[in-house]
Amino acid sequence: MAKGNSSPQRSARGASEDDGDSKCRLDKWLWAARFFKTRALATEAANKGHVKLNDALAKPSRDVKVGDQIAVLIQHSTWTVDVLGLSTVRASAPIAQALYSETPTSKATREAAATARRLAPEPAQAITQGRPTKRDRRDLQKASGKGASKGWGDRWAASVDD
Repeated sequence: MAKGNSSPQRSARGASEDDGDSKCRLDKWLWAARFFKTRALATEAANKGHVKLNDALAKPSRDVKVGDQIAVLIQHSTWTVDVLGLSTVRASAPIAQALYSETPTSKATREAAATARRLAPEPAQAITQGRPTKRDRRDLQKASGKGASKGWGDRWAASVDD
């Protein structure tokens, strides 16, 4: 029972500490704002250079303040957001979305890239039958004249040159 009673107090203290803080770790903020599913993924992205804080590469332990601008590369699109609030506690999506506002240029760029990906066909989808079979490869070689019906002796010579 003592465990059950202490955990709500601990979470209440954590929430009140977040409200009074003027800064927060970058990896915790990215996780709380739901850009990444786990904090480890947020840390990994920052270590790989996929996160910029105020146009400078940022480490996961860098402090985020209200008013900072963060650029995050997620999959194939870059999100540029202004920090409106701080939190180290992961909450529901509407609360997480209240922590930031996306810049209009970022939103337009992401939508344009998504439209381009939708309109441009995937090259792998053009292949209908998969890779060629051995028979198909031989037919291609016959049609191109390479190695078509040459005997074994033409390729390998066991005789001594005179």
